[in-house]
Amino acid sequence: MSDTPQSGAPLIQMTEVGKSYGAIRALKGINLTVNAGEVACVLGDNGAGKSTLIKIMAGLHPHTEGTLLVEGAERRYDSPRQALEDGIATVYQDLAVVGLMEVWRNFFLGSELVRSKIPLASMSIRDMKAIADAELRKMGIVVKDLDQPISELSGGQRQCVAIARAVYFGAKVLILDEPTAALGVKQSGVVLKYVAAARDAGLGVVFITHNPHHAYMVGDHFVILKLGQAVLDKKRDEVTLDELTRQMAGGDELAELSHELQELGGRTEAIRTVVQDTRRRR
Repeated sequence: MSDTPQSGAPLIQMTEVGKSYGAIRALKGINLTVNAGEVACVLGDNGAGKSTLIKIMAGLHPHTEGTLLVEGAERRYDSPRQALEDGIATVYQDLAVVGLMEVWRNFFLGSELVRSKIPLASMSIRDMKAIADAELRKMGIVVKDLDQPISELSGGQRQCVAIARAVYFGAKVLILDEPTAALGVKQSGVVLKYVAAARDAGLGVVFITHNPHHAYMVGDHFVILKLGQAVLDKKRDEVTLDELTRQMAGGDELAELSHELQELGGRTEAIRTVVQDTRRRR
């Protein structure tokens, strides 16, 4: 298998990928394809395996089973830097921003422009402000004052700054870890709009979420994880929002539980009747 990227190949293709931590199997048999200009949604409750999947793609933990292809080239990452070099950027739920630092500084955090290669040379602040403003506007984000601390922006706006930053620094694949989890309806809508903008700009987006409604608004492909395995893997035209919601809520297991509770309700009513009859006889 080639180690050289191939034109036209999926940005990410995982085949039967698994991950074990000693005797604990966190992921098993995961298949996931991420194409340019598409949003692949990975859904699941806490403990389903979403975080482990992110860590494999982001270079934090190497997979122990299966194959990971990036633009057709086989990869087994040992560090996040390797993933970044391949154009895979991750925006985590707890954003890597410095709250008291200006918006433009956070945009360039760790990748500041300098006037020369001389150590400790002064930063090109004017250029960085201009670039940050232009790149944010490309995503439809207008920040009135780039000098304000990023903590003064809403949660949705901070997410969008992180997305725009990843796009500017060459991301081909954007992994979003629960970007709407702690946001209200309005702020979630702002983030979803920029997820769609990233997709329309030609990026492949991996949208990690536990919210099927948010996923269905922007998704092209849906995978639901449960206990480290995929229980649903369908494209948008193969699944409805109702089915996606039902599967996230438990699917067949939920239906079985509902049936058991109904039976229990019947038995409870029978017991109540017997108790009432006994009391009357007394």
